[in-house]
Amino acid sequence: MKLSLVVPCYNEAGNVELFQSAVMQAFDGCGYDYEIVYVDDGSKDATLHNLKKLFAQQKCPVKVISFSRNFGKEAGLFAGLHHASGEYISLIDADLQQRPEIVREMVQILDEDDSCDVVAAYQDRRGEGKVLSLFKKSFYAIINHLSDVTLHSDASDFRTFRRSVAQSILELGEYHRFSKGIFAWVGYSTRYIPYTACQRASGTSKWSFRKLMNYALEGIIGFSTRPLRLAAYLGCLTAAAAIIYLIIVVLQKLIVGIDIPGYATVIVLILLLGSMQLFCIGIIGEYVGKIFEQSKQRPIYLAKEILTYEK
Repeated sequence: MKLSLVVPCYNEAGNVELFQSAVMQAFDGCGYDYEIVYVDDGSKDATLHNLKKLFAQQKCPVKVISFSRNFGKEAGLFAGLHHASGEYISLIDADLQQRPEIVREMVQILDEDDSCDVVAAYQDRRGEGKVLSLFKKSFYAIINHLSDVTLHSDASDFRTFRRSVAQSILELGEYHRFSKGIFAWVGYSTRYIPYTACQRASGTSKWSFRKLMNYALEGIIGFSTRPLRLAAYLGCLTAAAAIIYLIIVVLQKLIVGIDIPGYATVIVLILLLGSMQLFCIGIIGEYVGKIFEQSKQRPIYLAKEILTYEK
């Protein structure tokens, strides 16, 4: 098998058949074998029903992995990599915002350049609002400053890579996964190409602003321990401020005298120090929570049903 297209699906009932038609049209006459590995991430609509129809038709080699519940896109990507059998593996969404024709271009690049291991696509023009765009740029600036690896701005999970890269990714069995960071951490020679995202074929985006913020927090915590140092830095800063304030109070007492201590000053300092302590405890709690969940060694996903043409 030359190519495996890994397609995580969550409530994409109106897209999966259109997606497969687009794939078959894009790879018509390509001259090599390919398969589509669909991962149903606990969809609540008719996605799984439609995927089973595509599997039964087998117009092209199709695999379907159905989760027992919603485990998230990261688990869907991991499951797809686990069941993909292609020499090259491509990660692509089912909503047709990422076109299969670009995957064919990625495969051509890998065929022509043996030194290239990964071809990743980034959006050259984004249709999102200015506020969301500002938050994304801020996220990349923060994580690239805090982390030991560098994430390419605007690069998504949309990429094609060799099997050796997939095997390296599968060796990372962490429960809380952040694919953008994992791709950067495993390394390998990567070429970035621009693409323009198309309109969704049907449905709406599953990524709300809250989910994007949580995903960004997962990335920062998963690939940097520097936020933990922030607690120490804040402690040193507040200690230095307390010493300076102590000296000021002593000098005021000795020189001009203090009849009534400032009530407002005391309240402000208590609130400031209390909020700093809670903030630091919150940072530590995030890391401790991740350690707790990882220590349970639970599987990244549970497959309720696996349909494969190979059997």
